[in-house]
Amino acid sequence: METALIGEQVSNFLEPNLRQRRDAAAAAKKATLDKIRALANDPALEARRAEREAIVKARMAREAEREAAKKVREAELAAQAARDLELAKQAEAKAKAEEEQLKAELEAADAALKAEQKAARDRRYAERKAAKKERRKG
Repeated sequence: METALIGEQVSNFLEPNLRQRRDAAAAAKKATLDKIRALANDPALEARRAEREAIVKARMAREAEREAAKKVREAELAAQAARDLELAKQAEAKAKAEEEQLKAELEAADAALKAEQKAARDRRYAERKAAKKERRKG
């Protein structure tokens, strides 16, 4: 009979009833909550949290500085591009003015050459006419 009691006790030990299971679950839940509360009040945890917040703030500050520096660089590049564009326009205008001046000088030189050639031609014509007239007089 003793063996039957031992088997029955083992059976109860292995298969607890509902109240025992509920009490065990409540105890486990209470232990977990106590552990979490203890961690929440832990000064080392608070120090780590503050350290992480400081790291995040420092990271955000560095990122803001990089963004500001990037905007300054972009503004400088835009200003340089505007200056380069203005210089290119001035150089183009100067080249165009020089080209027009050269063209005008060439046209003037060509006109002077043509006038000189015409004067020489007219002089030769006048000389031939005078010579012909002289020959006719005779």
